[in-house]
Amino acid sequence: MNTPIRISSISQAHKMQGFAPPPHPLISIIECGQLKASPGISVILDFYMISIKRNCNNLVYGQQKYDFDEGFMAFVGPNQVLSGQEHEPGYEPKGWMLFVHPDFFWGTPLARKIKQYEFFNYSVNEALFLSEKEEKIMNELVANIIQECNGNIDKFTQGIIVSHLDALLNYSDRFYQRQFITRQITNHAILERLDDLLNDYFDKGDLINKGLPTVELIAASLNVSPSYLRSLLKTLTGYSTQQYIHEKLIDKAKERLSTTSLTVSEIAYELGFEHPQSFSKLFKTKTNVSPLEFRASFN
Repeated sequence: MNTPIRISSISQAHKMQGFAPPPHPLISIIECGQLKASPGISVILDFYMISIKRNCNNLVYGQQKYDFDEGFMAFVGPNQVLSGQEHEPGYEPKGWMLFVHPDFFWGTPLARKIKQYEFFNYSVNEALFLSEKEEKIMNELVANIIQECNGNIDKFTQGIIVSHLDALLNYSDRFYQRQFITRQITNHAILERLDDLLNDYFDKGDLINKGLPTVELIAASLNVSPSYLRSLLKTLTGYSTQQYIHEKLIDKAKERLSTTSLTVSEIAYELGFEHPQSFSKLFKTKTNVSPLEFRASFN
């Protein structure tokens, strides 16, 4: 694989594509139909990329291809790798790409707020699928940004564009929350696989050597990004991934306390705790009773 080319500025991105310099050096919107294929070339962007794509510009994120047939919204944060691919016959690009440099947010609340949007770290298969109504909202916001970028730049320009970007990101967050709920088959299948994975992990009896499963290990086993899994669980269960793992751990502890004669120390050891005190502390935090008090309730 070729070493990725780092693109540090939006002006550099325009130059690589043979475009005129952007009207504003820190923000630009490009129609997908303008983009030239760059097969075999990987790039690392030093800026954000937000896009709506419909049968548009074949890109690879990591080892996976974007599926443009259905159309979706994608978010790429700085320092992520994108790779160009050959266009297929009948290629008819539609959509837009919005590039915005982090420096554009300097001195605005969005400078910090944008880092809180986890969807910039989602993988390609975790893109946002929009309804026609939702896509219209996004396109109208981008049209307003284009109008500001192509107008005379003055002291109001940054604030107005930032307000449109803020709205676009807020809508994106809302639509993702809707997607977690409405795509029930896909998302509940992930939860079922997560439960099976954790049950299998806890039942193998090798926790003292392996330790508790990490968020990264669980996400990789489910073929989703840690940030997507965290957002999905938060929406559907109210727990973070770490909290969900702990809940499953406590369920296993309750099962052993109520159905076996193992001591608390033996159960703690089986569940990967080197020190029984740590297990007892976690158990009481989660249940408001100690392991011995919980066991006594069954006698």
